[in-house]
Formats: sequence, C-alpha cells, structure tokens
Amino acid sequence: MTDVVKLLPDSVANQIAAGEVVQRPASVVKELVENAIDAGTKEIKIIIKDAGKTLIQVIDNGKGMTPIDARMCFERHATSKISSAEDLFKIRTMGFRGEALASIAAVATVELKTRRPEDEIGTHILISGSEVKSQEPVYCPAGASFSVKNIFFNIPARRKFLKSDQVEYKHILNEIHRVALAYPEIAFELINNGNIELNLKPEQLKQRIAAIFGKSILNSLIQINVDTSIVKIYGYIGKPDRTRKTTYEQFFFVNNRFMIHPYFRKAVLNAYEKLIPEGEYPSFFIFFETDPSGIDVNIHPTKTEIKFEDENSIFHILHAAVKESLGKFSIVPPLEFEEDITRDIHLTSKTEFKPPSITVNPDYNPFGKENTYKRNLVPRNWEKLYTANSEIEKNPDDFFLPGFDNQNDTQTKIDLENNTNEEKIHNKFLQIKHKYIITSVKSGMMIIDQDRALERILFEKFMLLLETRKGVCQKTLFPVIYEPSPEERAVLMEIIIELNNIGFQIVLKGTDKCEIQGIPGELTDMNPVELVRDMIYVMAEVSADPKLVLNEKIALALSRSAVSKTNRILSENEMQMLFYDLMSCKNHNYTPDGKKILEIISSEEIEKKLN
Repeated sequence: MTDVVKLLPDSVANQIAAGEVVQRPASVVKELVENAIDAGTKEIKIIIKDAGKTLIQVIDNGKGMTPIDARMCFERHATSKISSAEDLFKIRTMGFRGEALASIAAVATVELKTRRPEDEIGTHILISGSEVKSQEPVYCPAGASFSVKNIFFNIPARRKFLKSDQVEYKHILNEIHRVALAYPEIAFELINNGNIELNLKPEQLKQRIAAIFGKSILNSLIQINVDTSIVKIYGYIGKPDRTRKTTYEQFFFVNNRFMIHPYFRKAVLNAYEKLIPEGEYPSFFIFFETDPSGIDVNIHPTKTEIKFEDENSIFHILHAAVKESLGKFSIVPPLEFEEDITRDIHLTSKTEFKPPSITVNPDYNPFGKENTYKRNLVPRNWEKLYTANSEIEKNPDDFFLPGFDNQNDTQTKIDLENNTNEEKIHNKFLQIKHKYIITSVKSGMMIIDQDRALERILFEKFMLLLETRKGVCQKTLFPVIYEPSPEERAVLMEIIIELNNIGFQIVLKGTDKCEIQGIPGELTDMNPVELVRDMIYVMAEVSADPKLVLNEKIALALSRSAVSKTNRILSENEMQMLFYDLMSCKNHNYTPDGKKILEIISSEEIEKKLN
C-alpha cells in the first residue's frame, strides 16, 4: 500500500503561501513601502516599469540592516516586531508576521542593498525563487533598496492572469495613496516608466490630500475632530456639493493603518442622507486612534479588514461627528450684514403705501433656451432633421422605416407598420410625470421612458462616430483647465486619442493639468470637466483590457452623461423627434446596459382594467 500524504518541498510550499500575500504587483509595493515606514524612513522612492511586472524598486533612507538581519529577513516568519502571541494585541507597526519578504522572494527575483548609518559597508543579496544566489559586501547609501524583478516568473499561470498595465498600475497608485495619506510627514516619489508621476513633500494632512487629489478639493474639505474615552476620530470629510460617482475618495485609517470597514462607511453615508444625489458618493479621509488591544488586525492576510471590540459605540460616535461637522460648516451659511438694516419709520395719517410694480413679459418662454452647461434632454440641432410637420405628413415612411430590418422586437415593429398613414401622422404624444411619453399604437398604448430612449439614441450615434472617427468638435469659448488626480490621469492617457477622434480636443499641460479646448458638438450644453470626469470614472471600472471594450464604454459613458435627470418638460415636437429617432435605432427596446425602454399595453388590458 502506497502512502499518499507527503510533505511539500519548501519551494512549492513557499509559492502557495505567497499567494495569500502577493496577489499582484501592488501587493509587493504595499509590503515594501510599509517595511520602509517601519524602518523609520523620511523619504521613499518608488520606481515602476511595466506596471510592476518587469521591475518594482523601493528605496528608503531608514535605519538599514546588518548582514545577518539582511539574510534573515527573507526567512518565513522571521520578524523583529513580535516575540509572543500577546504582542499581536499591541501592534503599532505596519508589518509584523514576517511573511512579506519571504513571499516576494518565492515568486520573483529580489535584489537587496542595505546599510546602517553607523556602518561603512553595506550588504548586497540576490535571491531568486527563494534560493539565495549571492551575498556580498557593497558600498551603498544608508537605508535599504529593494528591487523586485519579473514577478511570478516561476508561476506562469499566475502571471497570465494579471490584468492590463492600466489596471495593475491603478492598483499600485491606490496602495501608494493609502500610505501617503497615513504618513503626510514622509516624502514620496513615484517614477513610472521613467516619468515622475508623484512627488510629495512632507506636509500637513490637508495639503497632502490636495497634492494627491488636486487643489480643487481644498475648498470642499470640512474638518472632523472628536475625542472620547473609546476612540479619537479626526480628519476631513467632503462637502455635499462635491460628490463622485465612485468610492475612490473614501479612506478609513486606524492607528495610521488603512482599513476597509463597511459598517463604519454606512455611518458616514447615513449622515449624508438626503444631502447628496442618489448614486453619488461623498469624499472622506477619516482617522481612528484607539488602544491596539481593542482591535484585531490579524484577521486577513492583507491586514485591511480590522475587527473592533466596541463597533456599535464607534458607529454612533462617527455618525454624530460627521453630522455635526456637516451642520456646522457646510449646510446653512450664516447671514451677515455689514450694517444694521433696521430703520425707524415715522408714520403719519398722510403716509401712502404703494404696492411694488411688476413687469411681465408675456412672450417669455422658460423652456426656450437653457443656461450655459444646462443639460438638454434632446441633443442640439435635431430640429434640422425634422424641419416641418409637413415633411412628415408627405413622407411618413421616410421617418419611420429605416433600421427596422434588424429589429429584435417584432411585436413593436408590427404594431407600427400596421398603423394607417393617418394614424401615424396624427399620433399625439403625452408626457407623464416629466419622465414618460405615451402615444397610441395599433394594438393599444405605448409607454416610453424618455431618458432611456435618449440614452439608446446617443449611444448608437457615438458608436458610429467612434467607428468612423469623424466626430465634430465644438471649440469652447475659453480653454477649460482640468486637474486630474494621478489615477484619473493614468486612465485619461489610455483614452485621450479616442476621445479626440470623436470631437474632444484635450491637450496635456505638464504632469498635473490638461486643457479641454473643445467637446463634441452634440454635447455643447454640458460642463466639459464633468463630462471628461464621467468618462474617466466609467473607464476606471473596466477590469478587462480596455482596448477590447473601449469604443463601447466611451459611447456608453457619453450617452449616460448627456441624458438629463432633471425631469425636463418636452414640447409636442420634441417628443415626436425623440420617438422617430428611437424607432430608427438598431435596438429601440433596450438601453445599452439592458434596461427596458418601452412597453405596450394592449387595448384588451386597458379594457380589462376598466371593467
């Protein structure tokens, strides 16, 4: 009988264990930067090539290591942070389990140069796949320099499943931002493929936030500060008028360690209830300080999920603190007058009061012209397609039939084609709740969601422009300055050529700004910065290679951004134009993301309801 249970070789065991710590290049950056902080560094330099797949180098000026420590730090569970199980509940350092460097060395080639300030000569170690290739003395600056090359070179399956460079670099930026926010007193420099992407000097927390997310955030930050016997909470929250469509600008830290805590996040969002639009998210940068014995940071390999001893109490303290700060600083500004506005009025029997005169313009149409950047429901210049009702009356089929050859919903097609010309011409449209359009068809009544209809129309229009690359650019009166965050800039660089092909004119200015000099002619009533930012947010969520879905995602983002959610009142002609353009779409039944656009209620159903 053959034994089937056997011990794995150390090299295989190390690779399996490394999977818990090293999930992607960003994991390596996180562990090396945290080790540098534990070493007391004041400056950290990070060099990245090919989103970390080729090279990750982290250089610090910390206390360095002796030759023996330099060799021992690559052994699994070798650590200077703890010596007993009780120490796990007194953790104040970033790393402590002694797994990071051993895991990295198991799946990559690692080169370490390190020297203590009091030593004249340092140590150079080369390790590949957990095997020490060499160790020799070397002259190097004080501190440590880790170079990690060819990550997952010995596990091809893991390397194959890494995402695109854009996605992997975004994860690296996320990790750097988390640490840089927690330690604003430390300088950080990030060099990506030879370009300096981040250059953060030692500064206060508020200035560090602005350095990462742009100076425009400064005017939107509200301070939060509360100190109790259970926990101290401080940091900044964003004003309700500055929201984002992603949760990227939401950060929690406990004892300067980044954490993910859905329960505490709910406390913050509850405080913003009814202050921000649905689907928008506030910014917050909130720090907790508490006794390490009251938290457990060892429940997850990445140490981002943290358990608190008294979560319910902290939840209510956090909610109350956010609510108080919002009420005090951002919601109701006080009315202040430079002088006393009261006046003494002396009345006599001859005092005559006249009501104020009001001038009324009977020809004023409040829906005639929108203000600048007001989003119209119907794109500009549609009236040129339908210059007069007489054209529709003469040739109704010219406006009706194109695009019906490939319809998915045959029921809708039959209903419209079986209508007589008289019914087509005299179809009346009714708007309900400023959101739905109702019209009659042969079999009964059709209900159309006007926002979804416009989304489908614009989606197909932008897809055509992307495929033909013939977008028409409408120049802005003055160039609009946009300051993207490093993450936004990384996404923008991936799609800027395609955006310019469909009518945008975006010019990069230095490393932290760009000029929006023009936008597509169909979207001239929209805010250029908000339009570009919406595009970036949608593209940032693409987990696959963006080149495979770029056109579709750009068209979808543009169509969503262009659709008004303000329940705008439509005229009879506007409803008619919207209806005919919807019927000319390749798929007039569903939005690009699969939501239903229209529904037909048969005459039988209507009669049944009235019986």
